[in-house]
Amino acid sequence: MSYSVKEMFYTLQGEGTHAGRPAVFCRFTGCNLWSGREADRATAVCRFCDTDFVGTDGLGGGKFEHAEALAARIASFWPDTEAGRKGQRFVVLTGGEPLLQVDADLIDALHAEGFLIAVETNGTIAAPAGLDWVCVSPKAGSTVVQTSGHELKVVVPQAGFSEADLQAMSLWQFGQRRVQAMDSADAEARQHAAAWAVQWCLDHPDWLLSVQTHKSLGIR
Repeated sequence: MSYSVKEMFYTLQGEGTHAGRPAVFCRFTGCNLWSGREADRATAVCRFCDTDFVGTDGLGGGKFEHAEALAARIASFWPDTEAGRKGQRFVVLTGGEPLLQVDADLIDALHAEGFLIAVETNGTIAAPAGLDWVCVSPKAGSTVVQTSGHELKVVVPQAGFSEADLQAMSLWQFGQRRVQAMDSADAEARQHAAAWAVQWCLDHPDWLLSVQTHKSLGIR
C-alpha cells in the first residue's frame, strides 16, 4: 500500500493526555467527513476543522510507496542526539482521518523504528491492532464505530451533540474522557466554549479538561 502525507514535523504534543510530550506528527491527507475544500465546508459532516490536510506539499510531505519508506522518513525527524537516542520515540498519526491509510504494515514498520504510536481519529473507522494510543474525537452527525480506546476527546459545545449524547459516551470503553473547548476566531465564542467545557467537568468529575496548549505557546 502507498501512503499520502500532507506534512511531518517534530514538536510537543499540545493537548490531551500527552500534552507536553515530544513527538513527531505525521499528518495524512484526506478525510471522510470533509473534503478539505472551503467550498464544501457548509455541507460537510465536520464543519469546524481548522487543519489543512489537502495535498502533499507540506514539510516532509509526499507519497510513500511502502511502509518502511514512510517510517524511515518519520524517524528522520526524531533528534539524532545522545538525548534523542535515549528518549522514547513517539509519533502521532493524525489528519484529516489517518485511519483511511494507517495499516498493519505501517504499524509494524514504526515499531521497528522504535516508536510508540498514537493515533488521533474521528472514530468512524475501526482502529487496526497494534496502536499504542488511540484517541477518538467524535464528530456530530457521523457514525462512531471505535467506541473503545485510551482517550475520548469531545470538542464542545458541538452543534448536534446534546448533553444526553455526552452522557451516553460515558458508557464507551475509554481509559480517559475529556472535553475540549471549541476554538473560534470570535473571542466571545471562545469564552463561551471554555466556560461550557469547564462547567461540564465540574458537574461531571469523571470527565477531564483538554487544553490546546500549543496554541497558547505559539508552537505547532
